[in-house]
Amino acid sequence: MVTGGVVAIVPARGGSKSIPRKNLRPLGGVPLLCYSIEAGLSARHVDRVIVSTDDAEIAAIARRFGADVPFMRPASLGEDLTPDMPVFEHALRWLVEHDNWSPEIVVQLRPTSPVRPVGCVDAAIDLLRADPDADSVRGVTQASQNPYKMWRLQADGGLAPLLDHRGVECYNRPRQELPVTYWQTGHVDAIRAATIQGGSMSGARIKGLLIDGEYACDIDTEADWQRAEWTLAALDLPVIRPRVHRAGLPGHVRLIVFDFDGVLTDDRVWVTASGQEWVACSRSDGLGLENLRRRDVALVVLSRETDPVVAARCRKLRLDCEQGVLDKGSRLRALLAQRSIAPSDAVYVGNDVNDLECMRMVGCGVAVADAHPAVLAEADVVLTRPGGRGAVRELCDLLSTGEPKREIA
Repeated sequence: MVTGGVVAIVPARGGSKSIPRKNLRPLGGVPLLCYSIEAGLSARHVDRVIVSTDDAEIAAIARRFGADVPFMRPASLGEDLTPDMPVFEHALRWLVEHDNWSPEIVVQLRPTSPVRPVGCVDAAIDLLRADPDADSVRGVTQASQNPYKMWRLQADGGLAPLLDHRGVECYNRPRQELPVTYWQTGHVDAIRAATIQGGSMSGARIKGLLIDGEYACDIDTEADWQRAEWTLAALDLPVIRPRVHRAGLPGHVRLIVFDFDGVLTDDRVWVTASGQEWVACSRSDGLGLENLRRRDVALVVLSRETDPVVAARCRKLRLDCEQGVLDKGSRLRALLAQRSIAPSDAVYVGNDVNDLECMRMVGCGVAVADAHPAVLAEADVVLTRPGGRGAVRELCDLLSTGEPKREIA
């Protein structure tokens, strides 16, 4: 029996009364459940993303967007009033019986809370692991309406306070004197598997992961759906969005951002006894980059590497260069904002897994031919040439001449 690790489970049944076929309905052009799948796939700490469903069409879409569907949920666990507990017990039991795996942590990613902040899944797992006494972590946000001022309507038409705080008439007190309260957003729950196996989806000790209220979006009605569409389209929020493979290079490119090692080089390095580094690049890149520069395309290198060889090569090619960039995603967002460039007008060229966030962010993510398999799987365009051996020149020629491109659909 293999023990430990993290499984993310997306519960997505086929039936839905308020919004028929809700989990498959496109939100922002993508099926709703795919936002939850991507939240699990993009989390560093998650080992496997599983969709638990009773519906064949949902299963097919889930697999297409990268999730595992190793079993079909029994129809008895797909009813309107089916609680979470038996669904998760079924999934954990299946993993033990069929995959010989007992995970340490289970992450619940509800499709009805699709507008998630980047990093929230890993943050919930980190919070749970940091406290050995915690049974679970739940995403919460400060309540906009205080329950101490809420009421229950009784059978005779009278009102009774929802909460009774030691006999004090809280509903008559100023808001500032009342306890701050929080409500669960549904974005993420991280639960110890032992807690679920013990008969609870939360346990006795629950920690809260605070989430900005702007992300609060729980889709139960048509009005909720329209609000979610507006949030994704109108608010400038960094949101985990499903990966959509597009049809090649954008028609209008204003910015190309390159990783350095493995893109402008062949990813090898020669190190002298004194510690000086030498890299191998392609001379053909220079003319191709110059052709793009004449077309008024901005060219930038973002690199984690701090060695002077990076700056030297970029000076030779007249490329803007930023070194020592550990958080490329944040820097790329800032770069787009500073230059007033829409993400759809930008291209990112990478070769390794630390380039994935940037590739997902722009209009077209490009991979060199010898990129990491995870990068090749997600790229919009895969070049035929390896990094440092003509890949950059190939991309430049494609953008300059519009010749056919090798694409991943």
